Amino acid sequence: MAHNELVFAPLGGIGEIGMNLSIYGFGDSRRRQWLIVDCGVSFASEEQLPGVDLILPDIGYLIEERKNIVGLVLTHGHEDHMGALIDLWPRLKVPLYATPFTAALFEARRASEPGAPQIPVKVVPLNGHVELGPFAIDFINVAHSIPESNALAIRTAAGTVLHTGDWKIDPTPTVGAPTDVARLSALGDEGVLALVGDSTNAVREGRSPSEADVAKTLAELIRTAPRRVAVTTFASHVGRLRAVADAARAAEREVVVVGRAMERVVQVARETGYLDGVQDFRGADAYGYLPPDKVLALCTGSQGEPRAALARIAEDEHPDVTLSRGDRVIFSARPIPGNEKAIARVINGLVSQGVEVITDRTHLVHVSGHPRRDELRDMIGWVRPRILIPAHGEALHLAEHAELARRAGVPKVLVCRNGDLVRLAPDGPGIIDEVPSGRLYKDGSLLISAEARTVAARRRLSFSGVVTVALALSDKGALLADPEVELIGLPDTDAAGVSMTEIAGDAVEEAFESMPKPRRRDPDAVAEAVRRAVRGRIAERWNKKPICHVHVLVV
Repeated sequence: MAHNELVFAPLGGIGEIGMNLSIYGFGDSRRRQWLIVDCGVSFASEEQLPGVDLILPDIGYLIEERKNIVGLVLTHGHEDHMGALIDLWPRLKVPLYATPFTAALFEARRASEPGAPQIPVKVVPLNGHVELGPFAIDFINVAHSIPESNALAIRTAAGTVLHTGDWKIDPTPTVGAPTDVARLSALGDEGVLALVGDSTNAVREGRSPSEADVAKTLAELIRTAPRRVAVTTFASHVGRLRAVADAARAAEREVVVVGRAMERVVQVARETGYLDGVQDFRGADAYGYLPPDKVLALCTGSQGEPRAALARIAEDEHPDVTLSRGDRVIFSARPIPGNEKAIARVINGLVSQGVEVITDRTHLVHVSGHPRRDELRDMIGWVRPRILIPAHGEALHLAEHAELARRAGVPKVLVCRNGDLVRLAPDGPGIIDEVPSGRLYKDGSLLISAEARTVAARRRLSFSGVVTVALALSDKGALLADPEVELIGLPDTDAAGVSMTEIAGDAVEEAFESMPKPRRRDPDAVAEAVRRAVRGRIAERWNKKPICHVHVLVV
């Protein structure tokens, strides 16, 4: 006889930073109902994945199970938790739930995307409750670097799971309420089966500083700036935007918003009340008309994004905003792993213009939105889970969180990977199966499988270039014209100064002439012989083998 089980499976966000997507299932092994939590992206490295804009979780398994999905719940509005929805929701078309700011930010993001589908969102009030099939879900406010971040208490007949989402303890946030310790403690009193928790800062001792401390530092840096000031931070960090605006007003400076993502978030924050009482901001076109000591530019580009406002300013290519010697730029953000080189390019561009650049290396201009080790211990103490599963982090973060949990007395700790199906109850925890998981690449307007040869071929092209050879043959295998050879991405000459085009052309003719005449009537045999000869001859002179395409036309 089959028994109902409560299971958990991550399809993204375990063993990596970003691309968060988790599913919870309830039922027997033949038929389960599923709840999806979050649907995020990761950002691609141009060096590793040329031409790829975003990395998305592969939801093939969820598409198969679509009729059994009761809903998709968002913990908060960061792209690594909701950024895949515009591309993936049309394949699922399941009910979508979010709190007001997250819903409004998602709608603004969707409206800014050309051709994006209509995606209805069911708005859940702050500290709200929804019931979806066998799941009763309570939204619990937690502090983070965006308004309305929520932990989810997911109640089932087999027990309660606390899915923390992204969180920290901040007794003095600049926007929103602190982490709701009372509700978390009450949940612990009721009994929590499992805690699936944020591991991002599990390697860092102590506690994350408060946003109020950052606000004080920003106020002093803005007050003492002799000329223009520019501040860059994550556009979604409304608390930081508010702190900058308050500091600018105290220093009698106008705030100019530079960058579409920043403009979008400011509009949503005003509509949802998170910038109530904050002065009006100006558009970028007002920047040039304001005195240097009376302006503050709030810019996108804290991660070195090449098309963002600050990168264009650093290259002196922005149409409205320029900086010069004596101006001050404050990076109120920390590099996301992988973005260090891009950020360094922007900083070096600014420094070469004589701009003073301030980062968290020397000043408290940024704090993380994730819990350090003492905060993780606090959460475990409040909730007292019987099971803990580390989530949201790379392998080191997960291992450190797991060891901390064991030392804190959690009875059962399980580290899993994307695709593992974990039974939580009854008789849990244990990995009982594997569900299909993987990655999709956003390539222009298309989604392609990470298993496709497309990106691997691009990497090869970027390393060794391509040679194209065109041959025209008669039906008797005679060469009707000189071969046409085109080289892309190869050096013009070898070390002796001989033309690479000439080297390739000679290889083509020699390969063709060395073939027996009957074989010359076979276009495929000709193409393969020429391809091998060209690659081999160029490798002799260059020590690299380019991709070689040979087109044989029989006329």
